[in-house]
Amino acid sequence: MATPARRPVGRAVTADQHPADETPADETAADEALEPGVLDRAAERAKHTGARNIPGLPGLPLPDDTANLREGPDLHPGLLGLLPLVGIWRGEGEGNDGADYRFGQQVIVSHDGQNFLSWESRSWKLDKEGAYTEPDLRESGFWRIGEDDSIEFLVAHASGIVELYYGAPVSQTAWELATDVVIRTKTSPLVGGSKRLYGLVEDGASLAYVEERVGPDGGLSPRLSAKLDRYAG
Repeated sequence: MATPARRPVGRAVTADQHPADETPADETAADEALEPGVLDRAAERAKHTGARNIPGLPGLPLPDDTANLREGPDLHPGLLGLLPLVGIWRGEGEGNDGADYRFGQQVIVSHDGQNFLSWESRSWKLDKEGAYTEPDLRESGFWRIGEDDSIEFLVAHASGIVELYYGAPVSQTAWELATDVVIRTKTSPLVGGSKRLYGLVEDGASLAYVEERVGPDGGLSPRLSAKLDRYAG
């Protein structure tokens, strides 16, 4: 995936400071732009993923969140630029927290009909044989996209860090973002700014990403990368 230059990775702010696979709307045009066989492969994949969704609990007067565009409220038209992200994604990746390690991950990207996407990510460390060893990172947040295709991604980490990313689509199925502000609590680890690149691969069957973070020398270093297969949606 290409990585064109965007805004610089932003500054870090401590707690003591004040921080400054569904078809698009135009189905005919979209179908003509697809490579031969893409729709057939998507239909075959949907036999396994199309009936799955986020478990719902009854009793609220609000629409349930849905990670399956076949169910629930219609996607807000302002989110068409982020539509391919919606789904439940599971897979494995590689990280570095001073030493290289493997991890498993689940990402849920859902909506409730409003003009934002909800983001939930959980990961767990794996041993050399691929077996679970312990919980790893956890984060939640919201994606928004403007009429000019500018993306806002607000993400909160369980480790006590809140990040505001800005970015833009690289293509219809790839998005690049960089932190503008990083806020951390007094008990959180000291981290620098970050860049992330997300992209759908294999005709939308998988979501791949890379994350780089600013290190002590001020340069970007690989932090996380993964390929997550579509589990639902």
